[in-house]
Amino acid sequence: MSHYRLPQIRSLVTAMPGPRSAELAARRARAVAAGVGSSVPVYAADADGGVIVDVDGNSLIDFGSGIAVTSVGASEPAVAAAVAAQAEHFTHTCFMVTPYEGYVAVAEKLVELTPGDHEKKSVLFNSGAEAVENAVKAARLATGRQAVVAFDHAYHGRTNLTMALTAKSMPYKTNFGPFAPEVYRMPMSYPYRDPQGMTGAEAAERAITQIDKQIGSDSVAAIIIEPIQGEGGFIVPAPGFLPALAQWARDKGIVFIADEVQTGFARTGSWFACDHEGVVPDMITMAKGIAGGMPLSAVTGRADLLDKVHPGGLGGTYGGNPVACAAALAAIDVMEKQDLAARARAIADQVVPRLKALAEETGVIGDVRGRGAMLAVELVKKGTDTPDPDLTKAVAAAALAAGVVTLTCGTYGNVFRLLPPLSISDELLDDGLTVLEDSVRTAVAGAAS
Repeated sequence: MSHYRLPQIRSLVTAMPGPRSAELAARRARAVAAGVGSSVPVYAADADGGVIVDVDGNSLIDFGSGIAVTSVGASEPAVAAAVAAQAEHFTHTCFMVTPYEGYVAVAEKLVELTPGDHEKKSVLFNSGAEAVENAVKAARLATGRQAVVAFDHAYHGRTNLTMALTAKSMPYKTNFGPFAPEVYRMPMSYPYRDPQGMTGAEAAERAITQIDKQIGSDSVAAIIIEPIQGEGGFIVPAPGFLPALAQWARDKGIVFIADEVQTGFARTGSWFACDHEGVVPDMITMAKGIAGGMPLSAVTGRADLLDKVHPGGLGGTYGGNPVACAAALAAIDVMEKQDLAARARAIADQVVPRLKALAEETGVIGDVRGRGAMLAVELVKKGTDTPDPDLTKAVAAAALAAGVVTLTCGTYGNVFRLLPPLSISDELLDDGLTVLEDSVRTAVAGAAS
């Protein structure tokens, strides 16, 4: 974390967006489909550590990491060197045609890092949604069952099956149906909005009872859950919820799939979010932070499950691309050598007390939650638990105007999330937090006027 190529400072030389970003926005409007959205209207020219430099020369603090992808930084030298070295030799052969060592090495590393000491195997893909689809395919084949259980507030992707698994309609599902069948949704443990005092075990029993009554456990192939929900609002289930679900699934012969696409690879202060409660999933899906920004995803799971799939039943032309595999091996090496899991915990130690103090001061933050460097505040109308998506948008706009790139999320559009690169400096993190605090105060004042 000491070798920054770009100055790690916030520096604005134009208003947001600047003139060159505005020019690019005009070109985009003519050439890029309107269905592709962007969180901020500025265009990146360079990025390193905790900063993004836009095409107008503004240096912005990055509190999004490309949605939890660039944990090691957007241009980590070890990753860049590994990409260049591999590209010099070959960029593609297709592992299903002429295989190569990089794929095997990544698969071995995932077997080593993922929870549990049972016999495991891995298969590589391109996106998180692809990993989820293939985990479900394997679970259905291995069990001979069809039903899949997902949860309220879940996000699992934008493909047909993963849209069915995803809870939020707009923008992910509206008018895109019909969706894949045999997907059932159960109540999530959401401590801030559950009945007061509901324990994780009680929330698990609520879901289990509904599964038994509405589906029947003998019909369920898999339960899929994000150990900390991402797009749904960074919801951390009450302690005991995940272990109870996992144990029940094991008892009933149901495949327990942990979707760690956003939570994986040191983001929450451990290699995987399941580690925090000692949960060992039957399968785990991964992407985002795995390869320092290169497109790569994976399923690692019980060998007896994955090996039931017939040869040719898993794969894809680009799955486990050799350049992406080289990037993953380099990124994971950086995470290990720099102990980025510990860095994620240190980020929480720096951020959480300030967010809690801001909640006390303003009265518009109903909940401060998250783990490691996956943190969020839920914004509500003062004195109530009513979601306030308008205030959330205003905070994000004020932060951008001051030079901080942020992300919002949540079923109700009222969650402000922090996903800084784990490579961010303490000084830059402190500056970004100050901007965030001032942005909340500004937005609250604007709403009151």
